[in-house]
Amino acid sequence: MDLEEYDWNSKLAYLRNTRDLYYNDDYLSFLVNSVWKITDPIHIVDYGCGYGYLGLILLPLLPIGSKYTGIDRGETLIAEARELFRALPYETEFIEGDATEIELKNKYDIAVSHAFLLHMSSPKTMLEKMIHSIKQGGKIICFEPHWMSNMSSYVLDGENQSEIIQLGVLQRLFERDTQRNGKDGNIGMKIPMYLSELGVKNIECRVSDKVNFLDSNLNQNDKQGLYNSLKEEGIAGNPGDKQQFIERLMSRGINIC
Repeated sequence: MDLEEYDWNSKLAYLRNTRDLYYNDDYLSFLVNSVWKITDPIHIVDYGCGYGYLGLILLPLLPIGSKYTGIDRGETLIAEARELFRALPYETEFIEGDATEIELKNKYDIAVSHAFLLHMSSPKTMLEKMIHSIKQGGKIICFEPHWMSNMSSYVLDGENQSEIIQLGVLQRLFERDTQRNGKDGNIGMKIPMYLSELGVKNIECRVSDKVNFLDSNLNQNDKQGLYNSLKEEGIAGNPGDKQQFIERLMSRGINIC
């Protein structure tokens, strides 16, 4: 399923409930001040902005006078973004439209994406649009996943990791999905190569330092909150009917012995 066919309007609760799983606040501050070295006001454009998550976390860290533009085709998401930012002291603009079709030439200091390119059937084409949207000397910043790295990092107390996370099977599954429809949950490790092929210079790579620890000794509210977020993200979700689940895997190229 391409992003263009997916109804992200219905996923507002999911987007809100899972974003805090990804970054520590001090890590984002470190990026702004020590990695990107942003000292003057900038204008940033966010492709596939959703409800404006990146704007909400980055604008308080950016120099006063910075501007944020978000693009998303989800009518409900854009309406939510406008409402969220209405009372905030930031200059923002939200464009409802298809990010794959909108043309923005040499207008922004920074173009960003967050968990967006993995849904694109032609992510390299989208990166070209992002490059064209920035001024000379601007930056392209992509927050995108590498599912295999994530999956290899799971630990469940008392269980052998190989019993709960079969990396070889997952790797084949992800690769075949990408071959079939172009979407790539492991795109995070490929973006540096794509950017280099597109002529981008001074490419750097970072990995978030956020680790989620569901501790049985946490207070009930914190424990329940983290559990709900992890479940919303798809961890420990109910796979549904066993036979239908197996048939879906087989339709995606996995042999069930």
